[in-house]
Amino acid sequence: MSEQKLAPGTAAQREQREPGQSRYGWLAAALRSRILQGEWAPGDAIPPEALLAKSYNVALGTLRQALALLVSAGLLERHHGRGTFVKAGLDGATMLRFFRFRQSGELQAAPSSRILSRKRRLADLDEADTLGLPAGTSVLVLERLRSIEAQPCLLETLVLQLPLFEALAESDTTAWDDLLYPMYQRVCGVVIHHAEDHLSFGQLTQQQARRLNLERGHPCVRVQRRAFDLANRCVELRTTFGDAFAFEYTAQVR
Repeated sequence: MSEQKLAPGTAAQREQREPGQSRYGWLAAALRSRILQGEWAPGDAIPPEALLAKSYNVALGTLRQALALLVSAGLLERHHGRGTFVKAGLDGATMLRFFRFRQSGELQAAPSSRILSRKRRLADLDEADTLGLPAGTSVLVLERLRSIEAQPCLLETLVLQLPLFEALAESDTTAWDDLLYPMYQRVCGVVIHHAEDHLSFGQLTQQQARRLNLERGHPCVRVQRRAFDLANRCVELRTTFGDAFAFEYTAQVR
């Protein structure tokens, strides 16, 4: 980290403290802003605590309270003996934790991916509301087939915010990665910080069944995902369909 970025007093001038705001709350907001602006990338270590405290002209205890807030919010994580790091984005949050496709009792390799279609369209009211977009905003819609050893296993529809994912709107889909989240970060600068999945059951339509080499009306599991960036904005909606007979889910209740 350069001397210029962490010169005493310099960082403290970045943000104005709001009336009634605690000093550590103000400091947490200032550090969060620097993370969201990309000053420290996901997976990077932040500067040593003593250096940060000096740059903001605060006590070490105040800095540690601010860092604790960011750790609890999921933006930072501590590694004993190594320091504090910006939490890395999800690397795929694989759907295979819900579906198990086995041969002779052994788990198969991670699925390969193929983009079946890509189009722009106007977001419907529910999509616009969930993504925090104005009515009439365009989104990028992808249909993706995931396969294991050339056998289709998962069918996905993804709705992505524009212009955040504009770089994917025209690029060659045959060159895309099998895991989309690392590609989002590399190509679009969008870090998927966390996701929420909702599971339900249904039956495949004729087109869905054809994609998955199953019969129309075959029982399926539907996983509806909302994926969020570092700023806690929902940036991706994803619906995944898979064979209900391949569904396995284990939960620990304590």
